[in-house]
Amino acid sequence: MLGRVFMIEPVERPAAAWSFACFFLLLSGYYVLRPVRDAMGIESGVHNLPWLFSGTFVAMLAAVPLFGWAAARWRRGTLLPAVYGFFAVHLVLFYAALRSGFAPTAVAGAFFIWVSVYNLFVVSLFWSFMVDVFDDRQAKRLFGFVAAGGSAGALAGPALAALLVTVVGTATLLLLSAAFLIATLVCFARIDHWTRHAGAAQRPRTPPPAVGGAAWAGIKTVAASPYLLGICLYIVLTSLLATLVYFEQARIVGASLPSSEQRTALFATLDLAVNILALLLQVFATAPLLRRFGVAIALVLLPAVTLLGFGFYGVFPALLAMAAFQVVRRATEYAIARPAREMLFVTVAREQKYKSKNFIDTVVYRGGDAFSGWVTAAFGSAGFVGAKLALVAIPVAAIWMLASWLLGRTQQAMLPSVAVSGRRNGEVHNDHIAP
Repeated sequence: MLGRVFMIEPVERPAAAWSFACFFLLLSGYYVLRPVRDAMGIESGVHNLPWLFSGTFVAMLAAVPLFGWAAARWRRGTLLPAVYGFFAVHLVLFYAALRSGFAPTAVAGAFFIWVSVYNLFVVSLFWSFMVDVFDDRQAKRLFGFVAAGGSAGALAGPALAALLVTVVGTATLLLLSAAFLIATLVCFARIDHWTRHAGAAQRPRTPPPAVGGAAWAGIKTVAASPYLLGICLYIVLTSLLATLVYFEQARIVGASLPSSEQRTALFATLDLAVNILALLLQVFATAPLLRRFGVAIALVLLPAVTLLGFGFYGVFPALLAMAAFQVVRRATEYAIARPAREMLFVTVAREQKYKSKNFIDTVVYRGGDAFSGWVTAAFGSAGFVGAKLALVAIPVAAIWMLASWLLGRTQQAMLPSVAVSGRRNGEVHNDHIAP
């Protein structure tokens, strides 16, 4: 049935199934860690949270050149197990540190920063692998199905954490997450095997080469490419509007609900609603939307939802309106905007997929968060809260819509030249898998 819904061709079914399973395991493991990370943030001291966010950004700056060095030297079949294995080993070490009781405040702060870095790196690398395996035509049909695996994992992970934490303890959840991470390596191996054997007569049998280039080449190529700079602008605008919503949500929830238990219950309900709606969109809407209307419309949808949501909240500045706005906005981002954003990298070279993309998804993303936090705080100090916030947010969302449309049209215009370039270099595009 799912094969018919997503128009998955028979030869693609093994790769699609393993990709779904891989993203399910990856996000299940992360969402097991997420409540642990939040608890560690409180244990390290709420007054230290700004320093933890700053530490996360500094950690990103340190990690990017290390990843670039590895990507320049190792093939895909080596790079993925090395990075994921690296994080799995660290989970075991953090488990030992938590069980030992040594320097609990320092360990809690280090774990908070580590998880924030871990999440962006492993998800970015997963999507880099996906756009290296599937071409543009396949991505339009399959990425919604693959993303649904992540949404299913986002439901399973917190459910497992809630069920097991009182039985096995907080520290043991880290071992469960490590087991999920290691299991993804089996999925990666099966997908890689499929790329090298399915339709072997039409594909090169040799494994893809190492990415090559210097450790900082990703940053240099971003700075030299208007297209990649456009993606950076899209991410910064995404972060800015999301931060405006997040801060306003925190303000209105704090004013409306007096107890921590009430706030926790509300946020848990919102998370569940977001993940369910995102899963429904991924199963029934993402692939048809991308196939019929293309990347440009899919990118424009999130800023359009944000613009309308702020307009609605400007008229009805109440908790219920904000809650409904957040559910629709976040589900649209996870189900439609994220797969569409990943498709932007189908048109770029392998080095940009594995190095520039990783820089954009980590340093630019976290830098955008830091920038947006200060801007949002300045708006709040100037009195732009409640209904007045819409006066600032709606014009920014309109600019974001225009930038999204231009970026999507640019990606569509680049596809023919990418196909020609791929044929000249012996790569297979259009109906087949690039090496």
